[in-house]
Amino acid sequence: MWRRSFSTTLGQLTKKKWDALVIGGGHNGLVAAAYLARGGLSVAVLERRHVIGGAAVTEEIVPGFKFSRCSYVQGLIRPCIIRDLELGRHGLKLLKRSPASFTPCLDGRYLLLGPDQALNHSEISKFSRNFLICICRYEKQLERFGRFMDTLLDTAPPESLQGDSSFNDKLSNRLHKSAFWARCLRQAASLGQKDMVDFMDLLLAPASKVLNNWFESDVLKATLATDAVIGSTASVHTPGSGYVLLHHVMGETDGEHGIWSYVEGGMGSVSMAIANAAKEAGAQIFTNAEVSEVLTEGSSSVKGVLLADGTRVESSVILSNATPYRTFLELVPSNVLPEKFVSAIKNSDYSSATTKINMAVDKLPQFKCCNTNHSRPGPEHFGTIHIGAETMDEVHTACHDAENGLPSRRPVIEMTIPSTLDNTISPPGTKHVINLFIQYTPYKPSDGTWEDPVYRFIRHKLRYADSSRSRKEIGLTGGNIFHGAMGLDSLFLMRPVKGWSNYKSPLKGLYLCGSGAHPGGGVMGAPGRNAALVVLQDLK
Repeated sequence: MWRRSFSTTLGQLTKKKWDALVIGGGHNGLVAAAYLARGGLSVAVLERRHVIGGAAVTEEIVPGFKFSRCSYVQGLIRPCIIRDLELGRHGLKLLKRSPASFTPCLDGRYLLLGPDQALNHSEISKFSRNFLICICRYEKQLERFGRFMDTLLDTAPPESLQGDSSFNDKLSNRLHKSAFWARCLRQAASLGQKDMVDFMDLLLAPASKVLNNWFESDVLKATLATDAVIGSTASVHTPGSGYVLLHHVMGETDGEHGIWSYVEGGMGSVSMAIANAAKEAGAQIFTNAEVSEVLTEGSSSVKGVLLADGTRVESSVILSNATPYRTFLELVPSNVLPEKFVSAIKNSDYSSATTKINMAVDKLPQFKCCNTNHSRPGPEHFGTIHIGAETMDEVHTACHDAENGLPSRRPVIEMTIPSTLDNTISPPGTKHVINLFIQYTPYKPSDGTWEDPVYRFIRHKLRYADSSRSRKEIGLTGGNIFHGAMGLDSLFLMRPVKGWSNYKSPLKGLYLCGSGAHPGGGVMGAPGRNAALVVLQDLK
């Protein structure tokens, strides 16, 4: 098993009252722990599993092959976190992919795209003469929008005060909100009215409308459209799917926008580097420490947690990296939280239609359209390989199958082969690690369950963890990789629910620091950092 043990003797948990406890050792929980420890707090991270990382984890599922079990590429982790925690010094090594994208076509053509503009020009000419100009303008516009989003990503939303507050607190809150909106207005003015209108169109429109307005080539539009639906149950025709398109193209590597990378050692290396930084700052990390209940002082505040083995750990501040559903409906005792808040959390969208397949292979896949037959990786193997949809309508059809409760007859597949650039995760020679991220597979099939013989056969043959198993092992409510849908009704001031977007909860001392909080999912670390900064400010 690939892991470095961080677990300290559980007996040490009960020797003192901690300044803060973090439930869950996923990347956001580890980021929160690092910032809290850097702020001078005594911090304990409580991870249920034997290995840290949550969904950003590397595990040796097949002997000799190390898999990024859930998340599989890196590009969203906030630059300020990489700088502040010095993640490079703590072992994070990013492997840039070029080409970054490969789409094979049934008619024998293919499309390669990446940071090399000469390659893009050559590839694009096979489909459209005006293609290159459009994609350059498209990428530059999204880069401008991404810079506008930076302020929102790295800051707690300007939430209204909750509960009774002093005059000073009210004044401070008003000043904070005024400064926030003034900064947004200045940035909006710098964009100009045309870009702001285009930005609003991107946020509200279906991804299909956005891409149709920019491009003619069906293959290009289908390739780009996968960014708008990845990890969701939405179709490319769903209003608001344009935002998810932006969310996934905000990635960068070493300051280069739009560049996604593999991580040497797998995605678990991201979590490991953050954990190293947290440990250096003084945080303690405990594995095999499952939290079964949040302990409360009546219905007003928290006083600690109860572990599954009966151990009580004391703290007046708890940050939960679990999903909102798990945190507020399963860990907090019933009748403690306001009924309206509980109802809003319960009725949030946690649906999922994704499947992750991890494969160990003895040779690389060959594509007929490339007309090659070699054992060494070619350009087609380095980036994300898009299979199953050559038009946006085919993406929509795949989604429609799942809406009817059936796995897509022609699924949309993203294949990655990180071992083409990372020789630490597979045996030497021609053997490789392959990740398949597949849509759409309903969480609850209409013609049975994942425990029925036909579905068990699929799971056994492909050796993957379906959503129900992922929920149990990784802790994803409904199998949703974002801890909750990323629709426009679930973002910013409405994430996780309206009125509680600033990482706090109705239970004093209980904060949310996972992907279910602003700004949402992906391996970015922003929810953990923002939540920790709110805690530090509150403790002042």
